[in-house]
Order: sequence, then C-alpha cells, then structure tokens
Amino acid sequence: MLDGEAGPYFGSMTKPLIAQYSPMAEAVFTHMLRQNGLEDQFEVDSAGTSNYHVGDRPGNNSNNKLLSDVTTEDFYRFDYLLCMDESNLASLNEIRPEGSQAIVQLFGDFDPEGERIISDPYYGSVLDFETSFQHVSRCSEAFLNHLQS
Repeated sequence: MLDGEAGPYFGSMTKPLIAQYSPMAEAVFTHMLRQNGLEDQFEVDSAGTSNYHVGDRPGNNSNNKLLSDVTTEDFYRFDYLLCMDESNLASLNEIRPEGSQAIVQLFGDFDPEGERIISDPYYGSVLDFETSFQHVSRCSEAFLNHLQS
C-alpha cells in the first residue's frame, strides 16, 4: 500500500472520494460509471491521507493523474470518503471537520465477500495487483448498486 493513501472519494451528483492506492479504485469505479452511462451523475476523485506521494504519478500508471492529499474541503465537497484500511479510516476521522455530512468508511464494507480491508499491492507481485484489482472491482460494483438502490 502507498503509505497514507486513503482511497476514492465519491460524491452527488454522487461525489465519492477514494483514498489509498486510490488511482486503481478511482479508475475502476469511473470505468463502471462509463459502462453504465452514469459518468455525468458522479464526481469521482482520489487522494491520500499523508503527503508521502503527493505530486507523484501512480506507480502502476493507471491514469495520468498526480496524487494529492485529502483536504478539509473534501469533507464538504464529497458525499462519501472511502478508504482501503483501518489506519486510513482513523486518519480521515481524525481530520474530519465538525459539521461534515460526508460518509467516511472502508471501501471494503461494500465487498459482497466480506473482505473489509483492501490489501496494498505496491510491494507485491503482479498477482497481488490482480487480487487487489478484483477486490476493488467487487467493491466498486457493490458500491454503485448501493448508490442506485
């Protein structure tokens, strides 16, 4: 896992923000939105909870986006701030401003297989990236279904 990366942000229109190895999750969720003709109804972004990789491109070149940090404004801009592990969940809750209505939770809470923590493939093998991709794909599909229900 990239240290301090939280996950996707999802928001309304719906506006989700994803933190932690989030470029993969952002790309997968955005792809699902496009496949379903819903890209205009969502604003999706990704960011980290620390500035360790700020300004870097994602290691797997999943998109051309530069990494950025979660900001106070994100808690008002996005409806959901989703993260990959409990450490980043704690970090998001620690910096969450009073009065924010954003839902902050683990992206893995949406996994139909019940795997709440999405493993960081950063220091792993190609198989680890594939496993994380499959996990993020399941969570993305279930999250989209949740938003549409």
